[in-house]
Amino acid sequence: MGNEPEQRREAHALLQNTTLYREFLAEREEILRHKWIESEKAGRDIGFDAALIDWVTKHRAGWRRARQPAPVQTA
Repeated sequence: MGNEPEQRREAHALLQNTTLYREFLAEREEILRHKWIESEKAGRDIGFDAALIDWVTKHRAGWRRARQPAPVQTA
């Protein structure tokens, strides 16, 4: 078990290179941006949970569509 810290570092590095993890981080950034904007409008911190629910119901589908690669056109 002496290699456990090294194995954890390697697993973490591998995780950070996955598309799924990068998409998670990008989505989280959008939610935090939405939280800030909506909190400014409300004049108070609306909280992460409220921002998450609001962003998912109003913006997630469009955000994901916009991130999809354009379909390849064939001749």
